[in-house]
Amino acid sequence: MRKPYVILIGSASGIGKSTIAAELAKTLNIKHLIESDFLRAVVRGIIGKEYAPALHSSSYDAYKHLRNKNRYENYDELISAGFDEHASAVIPAIEKVIQRAITDYDDIVIEGVHLVPGLINIDQFKEFANIYFFVLSSDEESHKERFVKRAIQIHRGGKQLDFFKENRIIHDHLLTQAQSNNVNVIKAESIDKTLDKILSIINQTCTTVNLINSIDELPDVIDIIINKNNGSLEKVIYNIKGFKEPLSRNINVSDSQAADKFIKNISEDESKKKYLEELYKLSEYRKTTICASSQEKLDKILKELTEKGYVLNE
Repeated sequence: MRKPYVILIGSASGIGKSTIAAELAKTLNIKHLIESDFLRAVVRGIIGKEYAPALHSSSYDAYKHLRNKNRYENYDELISAGFDEHASAVIPAIEKVIQRAITDYDDIVIEGVHLVPGLINIDQFKEFANIYFFVLSSDEESHKERFVKRAIQIHRGGKQLDFFKENRIIHDHLLTQAQSNNVNVIKAESIDKTLDKILSIINQTCTTVNLINSIDELPDVIDIIINKNNGSLEKVIYNIKGFKEPLSRNINVSDSQAADKFIKNISEDESKKKYLEELYKLSEYRKTTICASSQEKLDKILKELTEKGYVLNE
């Protein structure tokens, strides 16, 4: 039998993981969707407050129950340590659910703040399931906007809004943990864009094409791939004349904000622009790996690039 899909989506509160998880489960026709908050409620019923006070607190104020708080150098470390202790009590339940899904050959999506890279041991399941772990990120302004909206929707405005700073620290802590443990970080944009980024990783719909665009045409190339079609640029290889080994660059750019920043840096920094121009001159074309959420979208990207004359016809 095929390996079941186990998809984990974590983030700080108010980023939009519940919405994305629901849309992803619907798109992939996965019937089992579980929130870690429900598992926490079960664990709370088993483990009393006197044994695990951090578990019976919220993720953003669990630090209040840490022993020897003075050992932490700053407030961010204190919040992160309290959050980790809170999440650690839920992790065994999450792992049991994953194991049950694997045993029953069931696909499953699990979402929640308790999915902390480095704390949950996903390596133990890789032989038996297709494991995908994502952490959603957001800039502070967008996070605050979603955070306020969510707090009002669930009627916890007064209580939760006072702890945005702590939730933002948790957000940054999750990103650090994701980067340290090779977990995919996905910039939360619109539902469609975020979903496409996740699906492009799960579906692994990628191709390598030889691009011949100029530096001035690069913004249009990026616009076609990333902004218009929610694709991503993964890798560029320069076959430089006179060199035995090609120059390879892993780009991994999938969100429009990062792409716009890249273009802005080139346009404003003359030295970077000249360096890139030299690379373009030394290589006849650039072997570029492009990914999308489906073969249909990938074909659309290639068609638009070809129509603009950016693809080398061999």
